[in-house]
Formats: sequence, structure tokens, C-alpha cells
Amino acid sequence: MNVLLLAAAVLAPSMGAYEATWESIDSRPNPQWFEDAKFGIFIHWGVYSVPSWGPKTKYAEWYWHDMMNADGETWKFHEQTYGKDFKYQDFAPLFTAEMFDPAQWADVFARSGAKYIVLTSKHHEGFCLWPNQQAWNWNAVDAGPHRDLAGDLIKAVHERGLRMGFYYSIYEWFNPLYKEDVNKFVDEHMLPQLKDLVERYKPDVVWPDGEWDHPSSVWKSTEFLAWLFNESSAPKDVVINDRWGKECRNVHGGFATPEYGGIPEGHLIQTGFFEECQGMGHSFGYNRNEDVDSYRSAAELLHLLIDNVSRGGNLLLDIGPTADGRIPVIMQQRLIDMGKWLEVNHDAIYGTEKWDQAPQMDKVRFTKKGDEIYAICLEWPGKTLEIPKPAGAAAVAATFLGHDGNLDVEDTGNAWKISIPQLSPAEVPCQHAWVIRLQ
Repeated sequence: MNVLLLAAAVLAPSMGAYEATWESIDSRPNPQWFEDAKFGIFIHWGVYSVPSWGPKTKYAEWYWHDMMNADGETWKFHEQTYGKDFKYQDFAPLFTAEMFDPAQWADVFARSGAKYIVLTSKHHEGFCLWPNQQAWNWNAVDAGPHRDLAGDLIKAVHERGLRMGFYYSIYEWFNPLYKEDVNKFVDEHMLPQLKDLVERYKPDVVWPDGEWDHPSSVWKSTEFLAWLFNESSAPKDVVINDRWGKECRNVHGGFATPEYGGIPEGHLIQTGFFEECQGMGHSFGYNRNEDVDSYRSAAELLHLLIDNVSRGGNLLLDIGPTADGRIPVIMQQRLIDMGKWLEVNHDAIYGTEKWDQAPQMDKVRFTKKGDEIYAICLEWPGKTLEIPKPAGAAAVAATFLGHDGNLDVEDTGNAWKISIPQLSPAEVPCQHAWVIRLQ
């Protein structure tokens, strides 16, 4: 086969038209950039960022939904703080974003070590962060900031060499058209809006949510996805999740989307195609009711990343900006701390895969890249680290990421016994977790 024919044979599967069936859509492999990226940042930002309140165990971005319960904590807070006649829509003019600096946000993201960003272009409240005719007077250009927040951010993020896409809520809690006629809502509101988002910004990720009321056939999900892959202006390596209908999670689409460890039934997680999404506290949207003890430490968040990557998945870690456009300093600090660790230990995270022969160890996680194994220690290993040896494994050489020189390794037959150098505080290459590379 000559070079041109070989190239055509290699490119043919990605260039072929996808049909509007799950069998065809599911045959599309996840783009390699996403499989290699491992770490992304989720952003929940909208009108709900004005009250920015919820019970400590709930999502603050569900404020409008929860305030409709007259016996609930959210309504009691709302009535006491804003008065019973203050409607949710009255928050929109207060969503001003006057301190929003997309270049500063993008700088924090780049320094965090994250490789992609997912912004909530529209949550279940229906308010869009971009100018959209289906959301006339209920979007960030017609109301509130009077600014294309989505467009400004994706431009800044792409300028820093990062990928970016959008979360999009398929349904809307209180949209009259959705309540009256879901089919008309899909045809006249949802699909035109979602296609406008794709054509306008050409996102790297399309991340729907709010699909649980109806099967994917009602949402016309496979028809949209065939259009996305075959005809749209999105990059050919655009990534999709699994939230396309009430039957889809962990079954159909590119990757499963467990939240806070919730594992749905299905095969995507088991085969390593998943992206865990969590906030730094409990809420995704900024919650003023969370205090310093609600936020996890940098070490806890790094361990969450490491654990997900060791099982073959990604972490989508959420931040909740304020209504005036700031990323809370505690969230910035957590991201910067994670980036400092990744500067030293990136080889153990990016472009790795699950090690199928990894032994079960309480405080050690493993990743694999080519012929290299990474033992990521969640605690300082002490004087020696003993790793059970898989059957048939060869001898290994060991090095400490961020520290020069080989480590002494004793092959006991059943294990690799690795001598850990006794380092001064100044010599320890990083904090929170430490990585030994086995070759």
C-alpha cells in the first residue's frame, strides 16, 4: 500500500459520516487529546451567583428551584434577605460581572495545570452567558453584564493554549414552552440554541445536562450528534459526554460523568471512559454559606485527581465565581497549589493510562505510560516502599520525580523493595504526594 492509500485508510473512520443512531455515534472513539488531558476545570456561573446561597449540603445553583418550596431553607433565607416580593428574575440586573477579567482567569487556569475548561453556558434557570435570540432578554448581553461572557472567556482560554467547551442544560425548570409542549421546545428552542452555541464558538467539548425527564429520542440527541460530527463547525476532535437522555448515562456517548463518586450502572466507567466532576466544597455554584472547613485542602483535591487518573479517568474540578466576576481567592489558591505539584509530577498524570496489573495498596496509586510505571504515594513512603510484583514482571530501575539519581531496588521475588532517600525539607521535590517512576 503506498503512502497516500495508507493515509486514506487511517483517516477514513474519522472522516466517515456518522448516522443518527447510538450504534453509529458510540462507534466514534474519544479524541486522544481528551484521553491525555486528565484534568479540566468546570465553571458554574450565572444569575444564581447573585444570591450565591444554599444549605451546606445542596447546590447553590439550584437556588431558583429550591426557593419555590415555601417550607424549605432556601425560601426562608430568600424571604428574610430579599423579601417575599423579590422574584428570582430580579437578580439578573445584579449579575454585573464588572470585575470579570478573562485573561486573569485564563492565567489561573494555565497555572493550575488543567488542560481544558467547561463553562456553564446555560444552567437549568435558562439564563444564557452568550447573546441568543431564543433567550431574548434572558442572557448576559441583553441583561446583567451586557457582555458576551462565553465569547470573551473562550477567546482568552484559547490564547493560553487550552481547550474549552460548554456545559448546556437541555431542559429549563420554568420555561412555559417546555412545560406545555416538550417537542416544540426541542425544535424551536433547545436545538436552535445549542446549534447556535456550537456554530458561534466552535467548542472543544459539548457537555449537556438536565436530560433526565425524557429519553434521548425526545431530545433528538442522535440527530444533533450526527450534525455535530458531520456538518457543524466544531473541531473534528470535539468531545461529548453521556447526558443525552434518561437512558444514556454511563451507556451512550463519549464518557461517563459521575458526580461526587456517584457511579451509575453501565460500561463506560468500567472501561475507563469517565470524568468525575466535583466542587472544591459541596456546591458547584458559589455558596456563601460554605466556610473554610467546607473546602477541601490542596492535598485532598490532588488525591482526588490522582485516584481518578489511576482508574483511567479524568477530573473536572469545579469553581464558582462571584456575581461581580471574581474567582474566590481560596479557589485560586487551590488551583495554583495543584499546578505546582503538576509542574514536578506531570509525567505521572498526562497521557497515562490505567495499569491493569496494579497491586492494591492503601496509600499508593499507579499509572502507566509505555514501559514506565508511576507509583504515586499519597503519604511519604518512609525509608522503603515495597510494591508487590506482578507475575512475570522484569527487573526495574526506579527514580524519584523531581530528584536526581536512581534509587536502590531490591527484587525479593515477590516484590520490588525500593530504598527512599532521606531528604532535607529543601530537597523534597513537592508536597501532598510523591511519585516513583519504575522503568
